[in-house]
Amino acid sequence: MAMADVTADFRPTPTRLVSTKMDWGHAIRSLQRLLADKEDTRQVFEIMRALNGASTAKGYQRLLTTVEGGRIAYEREEFAQKLMDDAWLDSLPEGSVGAAYRNFIRSENLSAEGLAMVSREGAGAIEDAHPYAWFGRRTRDVHDIWHILSGYHRDGLGEACLVAFSYAQTKGLGWALIALGAISRTRGGKYPYVRAILQGYRRGRAAKWLLGEDYERLMAEPLEAARKRLGITPATIYDSIPPEARDVLPAA
Repeated sequence: MAMADVTADFRPTPTRLVSTKMDWGHAIRSLQRLLADKEDTRQVFEIMRALNGASTAKGYQRLLTTVEGGRIAYEREEFAQKLMDDAWLDSLPEGSVGAAYRNFIRSENLSAEGLAMVSREGAGAIEDAHPYAWFGRRTRDVHDIWHILSGYHRDGLGEACLVAFSYAQTKGLGWALIALGAISRTRGGKYPYVRAILQGYRRGRAAKWLLGEDYERLMAEPLEAARKRLGITPATIYDSIPPEARDVLPAA
């Protein structure tokens, strides 16, 4: 009896499963809040939590099938920590992906940790010690790098285009819902907003799968060479719209 008691003390504490179920009601309510206040970035993560669980799990499994994905998953680096290393960012050569990222976040007063803090709000599982949660954090942490690679800025239209690009890359329905919400706000008007968003989807679909990349290596790569290697075509429709006319959509 005593032995049984001792053995029980060493049983591992069960951990909760990372849910892959979808909650459309919560996602739609969060979208409505986001459409009402484009600065409410927390709602983006609420939508992702509600709809992207299955796509995150599938993305992690896909990573394991890539040439370097097994190593990347095994090392399980928390990339936000790397992106907060100013010395490392400053070491990246001019003209590189990392140099463009460095200039972007400093000019916009952004940080990887700031985005991570917003993602931790609410009742999500983003910080869980689970492979799917780690892959979700990895997807979160490269969002601003995708801004650099895609050429979309942080104005409302740029974020909407990047959301559509991200849906094509991840198949996460949360991204699709936000893109459709943005499209619903931009029908008609002087400029081809809807066509720009749809081109974002097509560009994301045509590009190499970005979540399989070694980002530490990618950050040191020349930006234009990286875009060419990854099959990221120019954002011609977005670029044709004057910058002062782009800030018309909910930002993510």
